[in-house]
Amino acid sequence: MNRAALIHAIFIGTVLQAAMVVIGHFQLPVRDFYALGGMGFSLVAGVLYVRAARSGWSDSLIGGVIAGAVCAFLGIAISWALKDVPVTLLALGTASSAVTGLIGAAIARGLTRPVIAHG
Repeated sequence: MNRAALIHAIFIGTVLQAAMVVIGHFQLPVRDFYALGGMGFSLVAGVLYVRAARSGWSDSLIGGVIAGAVCAFLGIAISWALKDVPVTLLALGTASSAVTGLIGAAIARGLTRPVIAHG
């Protein structure tokens, strides 16, 4: 696991998630996009992990799941603290965002050319 890549992906994903829920707290129409936006940002976190880690399939997929889940959990926790969503969304939202982080990682890894060592 590439720790620096994981921290980077989680940080960017969390910033995006937090921005969305804070804006949504004050602009109610944004809340209509919490699910789609949150999962989309988790997908982005999965892609970012793969792009930064440049590792094999299993590491890429695990990193994508973790990055997608952690940034979603933090974003949902902020939204719950603002009393905008029920606490039950922590489990459902985190799980669905873990899957989209996995999907983002799989897409990014599938589009990444393998590194060929010349020797």
